[in-house]
Amino acid sequence: MSPTGCQGIARRVLQGITAVGLGVAMATQAMAAEPGQSQPVTAEFEQRVKDYILSNPEIVVQAIQLYQSQQQAQKAERVKVIIEQSRAQLLADPEAPVGGNPEGDVSVVAFFDYNCTYCKKVAPVMSALEQQDTELRIVYKEFPILGPVSEYAARAALAADAQGKYLELHNAMMNSSRRLSEALILGYAADLGLDIDRLKTDMQAETISAQFARNRVLARTLGITGTPGFVVGAEIVGGAADQATFENLIARVRQAP
Repeated sequence: MSPTGCQGIARRVLQGITAVGLGVAMATQAMAAEPGQSQPVTAEFEQRVKDYILSNPEIVVQAIQLYQSQQQAQKAERVKVIIEQSRAQLLADPEAPVGGNPEGDVSVVAFFDYNCTYCKKVAPVMSALEQQDTELRIVYKEFPILGPVSEYAARAALAADAQGKYLELHNAMMNSSRRLSEALILGYAADLGLDIDRLKTDMQAETISAQFARNRVLARTLGITGTPGFVVGAEIVGGAADQATFENLIARVRQAP
């Protein structure tokens, strides 16, 4: 968190603690007053509360830590609810390609773009997880957000699925060290033995456009605005996380009641 952000939280916490102190004072004075009477909180008492806080700054640090912990817990709970409400779209979209073990006990849902540097960085991690974990299921959510070539690549991959070679073309493009172009994509497809004329026709299918639209809505619902983004169990991971992070998340899903 930036210093400005911390300072902002500190100010709010200080104001909150002061307000609580003043509230206690008002309640105490109200109980001590004669029936039908009220006593104003004095500026002197307000200053005493502020002075105490400034003389004991550790309570502000503790309050900030508590505030941040509560915010994180509330965010995690909101994410959990959203994921549960979106479970069918995440895990059971019949148009979404699936890798690993289709009947696996844990699913990793991946939102990605073939021209995304960080997506390419995490691709070997996903391959390693798939190879070592025979019960892992990977759901691929094409999420082309980096321009026309990214969409062309995503269309080609989904069209290749009609010829039974989605994963082959997906891996070829994701593992490519070159910036993708239409010619390069078609070259990879040809190398894999795909029927290029059929591929080009299938790339224009309305079902692919509809799938892109569903993925965009789903990503927005989950708060995923960039690539890569992953959903594992009740948690969302943004960015190129390492293998240990995914292993821990997968283990938590399996350990959950």
